[in-house]
Amino acid sequence: MAGVDRCLVGYSGGVEDSPTYQSIKDYTEALLIEFDPTVTSYESILKLWRELHTPYPNKRQYRSAIMYLNDEQEKIAREFCKGEKYVDVEPATKFFMAEEYHQNYLNKMRSSKWLSV
Repeated sequence: MAGVDRCLVGYSGGVEDSPTYQSIKDYTEALLIEFDPTVTSYESILKLWRELHTPYPNKRQYRSAIMYLNDEQEKIAREFCKGEKYVDVEPATKFFMAEEYHQNYLNKMRSSKWLSV
C-alpha cells in the first residue's frame, strides 16, 4: 500500500512481559504498521483491513482488535468500528516483535520448496 513504510508481526495488547508464540500470555498477535501520513491515512489503512479481514469471536491470541496510539486515532477507530460486533478498540500497549520465522511469513512460504511442488 502506498505510504506504508514497514509492517512487523508481533504481540501487543497485554501487560505481562516478553510474550512469544509458544507463550503468548495475555497478548494478541498484532501487526505494527509504520506509515507516512502525508501519503496515506490511518482511516485508509483501516478500510483495507476491513476488506481483508472478517472479525469473529475468538480467544485472546487471535481476536480482532484495533489498537490506537493517540486520541485522534481512537476517535477514528471507534467511529470506524461502530456496529462491528467482534472488534475490540483499545490503546496499544508495548509491542514485542514476533520471532523471525513469523516475519514476512507468506513471502517465505511462497518461495519455499513446499509451495513450489
